Amino acid sequence: MDNGPCVCSPISLEENGLPACDGSYADDELVDAFGDLAALPVEVEERRPTCLRCRRPQKVCLCPFLPQQPLEVSTCLYVVQHPAEESRVLRTVPLLAACLPQGKCNVIVGRRFNEEKHPELAAVCRNDKTLILYPGPKSQNLEELAQRLEISAVKHNVIIIDGTWSQAKNMFLKNSMFHLPKQVQLNRNLSSQYVIRTQPSNICLSTLECAAVALSVLEKNDEIQEILLRPLKALCSFQLQHGAQVHHSKEHLLRNGMYDKPMPKNKRKIKRMEKLMTDHNVCPR
Repeated sequence: MDNGPCVCSPISLEENGLPACDGSYADDELVDAFGDLAALPVEVEERRPTCLRCRRPQKVCLCPFLPQQPLEVSTCLYVVQHPAEESRVLRTVPLLAACLPQGKCNVIVGRRFNEEKHPELAAVCRNDKTLILYPGPKSQNLEELAQRLEISAVKHNVIIIDGTWSQAKNMFLKNSMFHLPKQVQLNRNLSSQYVIRTQPSNICLSTLECAAVALSVLEKNDEIQEILLRPLKALCSFQLQHGAQVHHSKEHLLRNGMYDKPMPKNKRKIKRMEKLMTDHNVCPR
């Protein structure tokens, strides 16, 4: 079939008993047609009422699992969040913020950060009391650092990058201000409770879990971790009861022959997969 342009000739139309095409008339008809469409009422999808505290739909509100009063902590969290996280339904950062006093969990959304557009964040990064939670060869063990420096006597800031592991890596590498604070990581032997979202390895934690462990270490109070994880466990339990499936980590799937996706051909990705099989201590980056 020829899909080339169709050219209407007034003569050929008249010969077939049809009126000749008039350009202005056709344009008017087109405008009228679009005008009719524009006049149609727009159906706005009605959103479910949302709880103002936990940010969950009211029918599945998690406030009964939150502390009655915000936890008193001296540490101030700065969560730099990838824009894609804002649209995710099952986010953990709103639960984290609901557990802490106002001003103790500051969420800053974006991919690129600089001093001109984010002067407050830049000042935090330059502060010698600021730590950034990001695993890697230059990272220090947060627990060892806390014991060695009596870190609980000082009010610290902690920066946490919120996004998928690839997004977090990209944000860390592309923002030079994130290289200014002391880099720390968590070496506690803790498996993620966030079982409704896939993690690269068994020890990779959600943003809320990272914050819970970091705060319990810095505040020298293990009860903080238990309290902060309570709403996360409730969220996962509810989702599993209503049809969600347990998401095993890529490490678990690879080790048990359950990984059903095509293996990568890129050498760098292959090395990353091999690291999942051999490195038990640090989340791959």
